[in-house]
Amino acid sequence: MLRLTWVQPEDLIGHELRQAGQDGRDPSAVAAAAARWEAAGGPAAPARAGSSPEPAPARLRHLAVELLDELDGLPSPLTAREPTDLHDIKALCPDWPAPASPPAVSHAGRLEAAWLGRAVGCLLGKPVEKLPLTGIRRLARAAGNWPPTTYFTARGVPADLLAAHPWNRRSAPTSLAENIDGMPEDDDLNYPLLNLLLLQRHGKDFSTADVARVWLDELPAGRTFTAERVAYRNLLAGLEPPHTARRHNPFREWIGALIRADAHGWTNPGDPAAAAEQAHRDATLTHTAGGVHAAMFAAAVIATAAGGTHDVHACLRAGLTVVPPGSRLAEAVRHAVRLAAAHAGFDTVVDALHARYSPTHHWVHAIPNTALIAAALTHADGDFTGSVSRAVSGGWDTDSNGATAGCVAGLLAGSPAALPEHWTAPLKNRLATSVGDFDQAGFDTLAHLTHREATRPCSRPRT
Repeated sequence: MLRLTWVQPEDLIGHELRQAGQDGRDPSAVAAAAARWEAAGGPAAPARAGSSPEPAPARLRHLAVELLDELDGLPSPLTAREPTDLHDIKALCPDWPAPASPPAVSHAGRLEAAWLGRAVGCLLGKPVEKLPLTGIRRLARAAGNWPPTTYFTARGVPADLLAAHPWNRRSAPTSLAENIDGMPEDDDLNYPLLNLLLLQRHGKDFSTADVARVWLDELPAGRTFTAERVAYRNLLAGLEPPHTARRHNPFREWIGALIRADAHGWTNPGDPAAAAEQAHRDATLTHTAGGVHAAMFAAAVIATAAGGTHDVHACLRAGLTVVPPGSRLAEAVRHAVRLAAAHAGFDTVVDALHARYSPTHHWVHAIPNTALIAAALTHADGDFTGSVSRAVSGGWDTDSNGATAGCVAGLLAGSPAALPEHWTAPLKNRLATSVGDFDQAGFDTLAHLTHREATRPCSRPRT
């Protein structure tokens, strides 16, 4: 039986009920919807998988669609301090950065380190994606690799522990130390490749509709997940942006837009405002509010790091200048940075973040994951191994968090030679992908192509 993930109404409703609670929609209406679903025998949202194992009966599917429509129509009282519209976001940001003048130039070597860093962090996190924090810690400790300073391995790990905490089944064959042979395909690398195509075809003044066109041309639907799959479905149903981000999309504040932000930072070195604006046009295809803010934050951090003149703490501060200061995302990042500065042991920081967010947020939600990335970079003081290790060791969306932390730390390192060889050598300067003609491309080639787009003038007026 084909059970398509992330789009079945009976699986979406539980996520939508939780999202409605998080963004403050009418509690009585949300409670009434939850009661109707529970009384009808509706299941809770799958905790980690993208779908429940069996399809729901027709009556439950119809009820799920009805309830999704009702919940979509409820306004959020947080909109005033957490807008999605760029003009409204900028109006709330008193320290919105001025355009870079003259624009900075990031050399291809720094960009290659960023591509490599993204791949390393992603690859480190792939085999432990979806595992609980206790499982990640036990597996690494059993292999004598805690905190992780190299890729995860099954060598020396007791069989009963592997049975209790099995590796991610899709990633273990390609992502454990004993199996790595180049960078395997992953959406955390596919999206930077798609955005490279986007910039090649449309330049930096692309529109959100241009993003959608590139996806429909180049992105296999089966390579999308969560908000991206819902938006893809909405495009095929005839909806246009920004409605693609809103209809029956309980994942609109999850991490998907953040993992697409790198190329916007890479191509605007030293210009966090321009990077954030690019990331906004990309993100609003699939996300709203906190999901968009997370992408803008990441793009601004990366752009600042790409300029090559700031430390990691200045980069994180730059990221906060493009996020409404009263938003949940900004508060989470500030809290995480304070925690990281206050505790010598990173496990203590992670435990505090999990205590705060795990009871209420899905493991792919943008707010806790962005906070964890900020904490990891702060605590590691920008060191490459320390950054990817901490980001992955914190759990939640391990490969995505490792990828973003690795990108930033790679930029700060400044060149491929500055990255430890035990991380980069197994990549063999090639990655697998189903995007465009990039399969088996080298990271040096990708860096040169990215540099070309970074130095191409933008015709859109900066505001």
